[in-house]
Amino acid sequence: MEAGTHTVTNQAPPLVGYDMFATDLALAEAVERHLPPEVYDDAHQELTSLGVSAGSSQAQEWGRLANGFPPRLRTHDRYGNRVDEVEFHPAWHRLLGRGVAAGLSGSAWGRPGGHVRRAAAFLLASQVEAGHGCPLSMTHAAVPALRAEPELAAAWEPLLASRVYEQDLRPPLEKAGVLLGMGMTEKQGGSDVRANTTRAEPLAADGEYVLTGHKWFCSAPMSDGFLVLAQAPAGLTCFLVPRVLPDGTRNAFAIQRLKDKLGNRSNASAEVEFDGSTWARRVGEEGRGVRTIIGMVAATRLDCVLGSAALMRQAVAQAVHHASYRRAFGGLLVDKPLMRNVLADLALESEAATVLGLRLAAAYDSDTAEERALLRLAVPVAKYWVTKRCTPVVAEALECLGGNGYVEESGLPRLLRESPLNSIWEGAGNVQSLDVLRALQREPAALNAFLMEVGRARGEDHRLDRAIRDLLTELADLEGVEARARRLAERMARVLQGALLVRWAPPEVADAFCASRLGGDWGASFGTLPHTLGLAAVVDRARPEPLSAS
Repeated sequence: MEAGTHTVTNQAPPLVGYDMFATDLALAEAVERHLPPEVYDDAHQELTSLGVSAGSSQAQEWGRLANGFPPRLRTHDRYGNRVDEVEFHPAWHRLLGRGVAAGLSGSAWGRPGGHVRRAAAFLLASQVEAGHGCPLSMTHAAVPALRAEPELAAAWEPLLASRVYEQDLRPPLEKAGVLLGMGMTEKQGGSDVRANTTRAEPLAADGEYVLTGHKWFCSAPMSDGFLVLAQAPAGLTCFLVPRVLPDGTRNAFAIQRLKDKLGNRSNASAEVEFDGSTWARRVGEEGRGVRTIIGMVAATRLDCVLGSAALMRQAVAQAVHHASYRRAFGGLLVDKPLMRNVLADLALESEAATVLGLRLAAAYDSDTAEERALLRLAVPVAKYWVTKRCTPVVAEALECLGGNGYVEESGLPRLLRESPLNSIWEGAGNVQSLDVLRALQREPAALNAFLMEVGRARGEDHRLDRAIRDLLTELADLEGVEARARRLAERMARVLQGALLVRWAPPEVADAFCASRLGGDWGASFGTLPHTLGLAAVVDRARPEPLSAS
């Protein structure tokens, strides 16, 4: 029996038992805005079901367990045979199975509204637990790369699009569904994949090779296969490396160790070795490996945007939820002007990230020449900026809970450890900024598409109009631009987010974003918005409500 001094009062209840989709108004509105009417009802029902599941206490517990009991490497069996297997907590498999069943692997391609539906579902699943999003993202993104080899795509794409998760290692074409990973990074090269040293030697059969080399980062090593880059006789080439060969024997795929990472603890990232007998199938032409795999990279970069938007949304939801229950200095925290300013500032960043991510997903669905050109420039712009904003947003949201937020049981520390990841994976900030420059210098259609997109909001807000003019001035002078590439990417991202919010967000959201992010009426930290804005409405919009109250 607890002593009277241990009576628990003035604590917010856990944020569970709520519809994570319906209470995220920015996300729900984006789905309705971008989906074709003929698929909206079905998609809304599916996302509502996923939102309720994601907001349940059971799903939250799966996320905790998957990270609390990280994967373990088994290199050998009891008899000394090399097995190279990674063991996961059952919660990992439950999360991954639910993600596959929700269509997060490869089912979006060629499906009406498929990318918008998947983006929304990915955003929900990543709020529960971010690590399992890695194999789902790579499997989804492998589809355009495999299409460079039609015979391979015909055999593998239905398995990537399957909604059946089978965790055991068997010949891939004998399974009901498969997952694919990717291995590009090597210890001597990092992002400079053209410095890769892994060698590919052709065999007698057309398209078949053996690989010798290593990969410094190979995530989700229990996937059924991997797209990797290696040096073939004609240059850097893309290959498909299955874990299990058609005859049921294990491919030579030696897992040397698992990385001990800052965050993303549930997901195994490995160093792997190819010993000269590792069988691989060529994907695309020899010497065109980067061009073949670039479609995969672009899709995973968009998932980095969505993953960061998910982390921000969950952090903001936790902060607003806490402040809506916690009393201090004579009232609820959420009603205190300064706390309201902080929460509104965080909510703006979260909504801007969500709106941008779903707009890019809609561009994948449209698949017109103009939309493809927009993606070429807007994806690295968004990847740079949204992933950069994630860590400060999560850190400030954690502070809203005070000491409670610093305690592991709150879940905020896990979000904070996860927050830098998407900025690093699939090309860190400098890589994204330089990619923006390449698009500007080599692909004028990309800039035209970008300017047309932001131009659709011209005349609606004077601060946005001025920001567009300033951006055009900067784009007119690209002399010595590399040293200011980050500044340019940031400005482009803010202008694009502002244009989308002016068109689609409630007036109080668009007004606050343009006043602060574009109009210059903003400090160097969150909680410095102009006090004359309608901040209460911005905070109310971000509040997650339990199902019993909705």
